[in-house]
Amino acid sequence: MMRWILSALFVGQMYLMMAVLAVVFTPPALVSRDWAFRGIRTYCRWVRWSARAMVGLRTEVRGAVPTGEVLIASKHQSFLDIIMICSVVPRPKFVMKESLKWAPILGWYALRIGCVPVDRGKRARAVEQMVTGVREGRAGPGQLIIYPQGTRVAPGAYLPYKVGAAVLYEELRQPLVPAATNVGVFWPRTGIYRKPGQAVVEFLEPIPPGATAAVVLRDVERRVEARSNALMREAGFDGPLPGADAQGAARGAP
Repeated sequence: MMRWILSALFVGQMYLMMAVLAVVFTPPALVSRDWAFRGIRTYCRWVRWSARAMVGLRTEVRGAVPTGEVLIASKHQSFLDIIMICSVVPRPKFVMKESLKWAPILGWYALRIGCVPVDRGKRARAVEQMVTGVREGRAGPGQLIIYPQGTRVAPGAYLPYKVGAAVLYEELRQPLVPAATNVGVFWPRTGIYRKPGQAVVEFLEPIPPGATAAVVLRDVERRVEARSNALMREAGFDGPLPGADAQGAARGAP
């Protein structure tokens, strides 16, 4: 019971701090985009610190943190992997679902730092929106983050990887950095309860420009899923994990 209470208090203060920092950082962020990044980074580091202090959830970022002009293709399990990535990369911006641009505070900051909203319900339209956003420069310089599966995926579940990351890889002609995670073991997609332990986001070896989209998509899926599965086992997850057979079957589905 006490862990549920602490989790509820943690979640409450997390959103309260979001509002407080928005009041502090929004005026200078209106003048300079740099202040928007500073506000986001400050908030994300606060969440990481308070998660450890209040619910015993430690967070670790492994691998070389991308700092140049790169595309990051990450496993997405909960809000925590967004928090962890934004706490370390210097100028993050996301390919995000279009409805988020209307979210209080989050939506304005997302647009201010150059996130690219897309309509996930229409696959062809989503790809077109992503490419158009990049070509028109709305994303700006920095690290463009995309979740190849398109949404949060709980530990043990599997969704096929979509073509968007590979299309952007070819369009940008920049290195692609895969990222694996186990955060869903401790911070679920929905609900309040937060488990103590060690949540990890790990940046993997970059894929240099020049490969074909099909090869990159297979490589990213293989590496991210394998490493995420290993991190989830490391975190104590004892449920079934999707293997190569499940992934191959799902990839062949329409």
